[in-house]
Amino acid sequence: MSQNRSTAVMQRRVEAHDSLDDFPTPPWATRALCEFLAQDYDIGEMSVREPAANRGHMVKPLAEYFATVDAGDVHDYGAGYPIRDYLFPGDLELVDFTITNPPFRLAEQFIERAGQTSRIGFAVIVRAAFLEGQGRHERLFSKNPPSYVLQFTERVVMHKGRLAPEGSTATAYAWLVWIDGETPTKLRWIAPCRKLLERPGDYDLTADSDDEGMFA
Repeated sequence: MSQNRSTAVMQRRVEAHDSLDDFPTPPWATRALCEFLAQDYDIGEMSVREPAANRGHMVKPLAEYFATVDAGDVHDYGAGYPIRDYLFPGDLELVDFTITNPPFRLAEQFIERAGQTSRIGFAVIVRAAFLEGQGRHERLFSKNPPSYVLQFTERVVMHKGRLAPEGSTATAYAWLVWIDGETPTKLRWIAPCRKLLERPGDYDLTADSDDEGMFA
C-alpha cells in the first residue's frame, strides 16, 4: 500500500524557507481563545495586536472581543492592512495582548517579540508538535515556558492559501498562552466548539492562491 503523503493530512506543514507560510486560521479557533481569555480578563476594554494579519480571518473575530485591534503583515494580501515587518528592529507601541498564527519557521522570534511588546500576555496557535524538540526546549521553553497550553480536541483544518469550511487534517493544533507572572504551565483542553463558535459569513473572505463548559 502506498503512503498518503499529502501535506493536507500529514502531521506537518511543509513550506520552503522563503515561504510566507500562508495557512489562514479558521475564525472559530480564534474565538475559542478569546472565550478562554474573557473568563479572567475584561478584554472588551483592551487592545490586541495581530502582526501576521494575512487576509483578516483572525482580525475579524479579535475585533468581536477586543476594544481595538492593531493589524499588519509583512506581505500585502489585499485586505488593506499596513505592510510592516513585525520582527524589524525598533520600538512598537505596547498593546495589552498579542495574538497570532506566526510563520512556523519564525515562531520563536514572534514569541520573543510579542513578549517584549505586550502588557498582559500573548498567544500563538501552533502545531502541537511545536512543543517537541530539544533545541526549542533549550532556547525557549526552559527559559520562558507558556502559562497555558490549550489543546484543541477537535481538528483545526488549515488550508494553504485559502480559508474553507471543508477538509480534513492529521495535524493537531494548540494555543500557547503566556500571561505575565503566571507559572507554571497549565494544560487545558478545548472541548469541541466549532459548531458553537462558527458565525455566518466566516468563510466569505476567501482567496484562491460565553460558552460554558468549553475548557476542561
